[in-house]
Amino acid sequence: GMEADFAAFGSPLCGEVKRFCRRVRETYREIKEDLTPYKDDRYYRLAPMRLYTLSKRHFVLVFVVFFACFGLTVFIGIAGPNVIETSVARTDLNNSLKLKPFNLSSPPLSTYNQQLWLTCIVELDQHDVSLKKNVNMTVKVLGVVKDGSTPYVNNQVHNRTRLLSCAQKCSEIIVAHLGYLNYTQYNIFVSFEDLYKLTYTIQNITFTWKTYNPTFSQVEIWFRFVFVVLTFMVTCLFAHSLRKFSMRDWGIEQKWMSILLPLLLLYNGTYPFFPLSFLVNSWFPGMLDDLFQSLFLCALLLFWLCVYHGIRVQGERKCLTFYLPKFFIVGLLWLASVTLGIWQTVNEVRDPTYQYRVDTGNFQGMKIFFLVVATTYILYLLFLIVRACSELHNMPYVDLRLKFLTALTFVVLVSSIVILYLRFGAQVLQDNFVAELSTHYQNYIFLSFYGLLNFYLYTLAFVYSPSKNALYESQLKDNPAFSMLNDSDDDVIYGSDYEEMPLQNGQAIRAKYKEESDSD
Repeated sequence: GMEADFAAFGSPLCGEVKRFCRRVRETYREIKEDLTPYKDDRYYRLAPMRLYTLSKRHFVLVFVVFFACFGLTVFIGIAGPNVIETSVARTDLNNSLKLKPFNLSSPPLSTYNQQLWLTCIVELDQHDVSLKKNVNMTVKVLGVVKDGSTPYVNNQVHNRTRLLSCAQKCSEIIVAHLGYLNYTQYNIFVSFEDLYKLTYTIQNITFTWKTYNPTFSQVEIWFRFVFVVLTFMVTCLFAHSLRKFSMRDWGIEQKWMSILLPLLLLYNGTYPFFPLSFLVNSWFPGMLDDLFQSLFLCALLLFWLCVYHGIRVQGERKCLTFYLPKFFIVGLLWLASVTLGIWQTVNEVRDPTYQYRVDTGNFQGMKIFFLVVATTYILYLLFLIVRACSELHNMPYVDLRLKFLTALTFVVLVSSIVILYLRFGAQVLQDNFVAELSTHYQNYIFLSFYGLLNFYLYTLAFVYSPSKNALYESQLKDNPAFSMLNDSDDDVIYGSDYEEMPLQNGQAIRAKYKEESDSD
């Protein structure tokens, strides 16, 4: 009797399991069908883009608006406060041979000062001297508490070897760098052991404190906040304009924009992490901010690779062959940059005199590795762009997508290179760009880089969202910033030949396919 009961119990259970498996299989088949475009009309079964309805006049207008917005951020940067505030703690030597330890007190600090550098420049009697010599430096960092007692920041004296290199003028040596400020004031004791052994007379040693300008910190908070709000609005409008199209009908650019815009939110504010770094005395929010910024930049690099390749092979994108090599190259770049950043942060917390460029034997190897991967990336991207342009230059629509993306991206890359050159000058190629990275920081460079990336993505979002003449109304036209780009009266760029191929929504084509397959 028990076996019969068990069999009776087992058969409905088996039936349920079978039914469940069938349902899973059907769902899988449906999803697979959705994700595989029909090869015949793979270029036309896409959600429409505003790009297709813009005339030449509108394209010019898009670029003019882009440059106007970008120019505005550069102007705000030039007119705004300086990034780095310097105050000299000068020490005259009067040619004394034995260099006594220097006791230096920093200016009063707040969290808005963000970071603190102590640098020193040695001045020799003769000015036309060419000299390279390693000098030993002993540093002790004390934090001053409000009641005047001075506990150690970390309970040790740091010994470091620094290269003194002079040609006409001696280069700046970084004595210590504090990545976040725990105290309102610091005392730093510095002594050099080998300096008096120099064959040249030292005229004097000038010590300089460098911190972020508190006014700049406040401008930065507001600046980033405005971009967070703008990005949030653009993201919502973009999602809203695509809401009626099935995700399978989105073009590869539209899919990527839905990833990049949320990442841009993190890049701009990492709200609440960026303002949090002013409230919390910790290196963690700052590190998180760097992490998200590098994540966004690498996603942008990945976007370029995927679009230039994907636009050519729509519907045949295999995970292994299509995405893996791209993720591998960009992932290496991301890992290298994040590793360097975290490495520096963690070591500086332990030892304020630490600099990975000088104190890591592996830094040279790291730099070569980074250059090799970056070169590979650039060659791969150029290869994909050339292939795409040569194969698709006669395809309607696709040709336009390629031309627009290439033109805008080219503008952005050229601007970025100019910005980087203005920031670092020719020192990018030299080894001794020790302090330059952070202390030679111009305001307009910082702000214009933010503006550039934000307006680049806003322009792409505008152009890739479905236009109002598309099957469904797009909501972007309600935005006053975009409305003037919408009143398209004159002829569309492509002549009358293309108008015979209206962009259809995928659903209509799918219905047509169904009828054909049924009649078969």
